[in-house]
Amino acid sequence: MNYTIDRLLPDTTMSEADARARTALTAAGFGVLTEIDVQATLKKKLDENISGYRILGACNPGMAHQALQLEPRVGAMLPCNVILREVEGGIEVSAIDPVASMQAVENAELLDVAGQVRDMLAKVVKDV
Repeated sequence: MNYTIDRLLPDTTMSEADARARTALTAAGFGVLTEIDVQATLKKKLDENISGYRILGACNPGMAHQALQLEPRVGAMLPCNVILREVEGGIEVSAIDPVASMQAVENAELLDVAGQVRDMLAKVVKDV
């Protein structure tokens, strides 16, 4: 099972992709709660060089609230991560597929909410 929703942004820089991703997330009702510059972190902590890699921890408060009402421990699986990764030819944008990530939770109502969030994130990725 695929666990991400992906799109390649050809001939795009990391900063351009970041700005576009944040705009698309905001338009869909998400906010970015966390940001991890994986490239800088691995360089600083391990002295390892990798291509640009950024994780945006995105949250849609309304959907998060619905999920928490159905399954209080689901917060361990939040926020919805969106990654920006330098690849040959541009930047790959990937968002978690919430339905795939929620497969371990046996709650049909939660899977319905996850499906709604998946649709929202698929639109975000398309709109980046």
